[in-house]
Amino acid sequence: MKNKKTLVIGASTNPARYSFMAINSLVKWEHSVVAIGQKEGEVAGVKIQTKQIPFTNIDTVTLYLNLQHQKDYYNYIVGLQPKRVVFNPGTENPEFYQLLKLNGIEAEVACTLVLLQTKQY
Repeated sequence: MKNKKTLVIGASTNPARYSFMAINSLVKWEHSVVAIGQKEGEVAGVKIQTKQIPFTNIDTVTLYLNLQHQKDYYNYIVGLQPKRVVFNPGTENPEFYQLLKLNGIEAEVACTLVLLQTKQY
């Protein structure tokens, strides 16, 4: 499987959070992972940043942010030019899908954990 550098936005050190589970799963499947969250911390060896860092070579952005918080990230995510953005359950956002499409970025409404488990990531 090809390593897909993934940015997790909405990362949390809380084991009950899906973003926490996703980081662990991505690391287990040997993808490079970078993460942004509200609080600094570390999950599975991945340091959670609190600022919009200009990461390079991002293949996939996986979102764990509700609609209201996504707006702050529109320009940032488009600027990273990932191949796709995964909208996990609860993050669906048709307005953002359109913006991504206009910029040649695929919007995928799916669950990162399921994609990994079913080898569709």
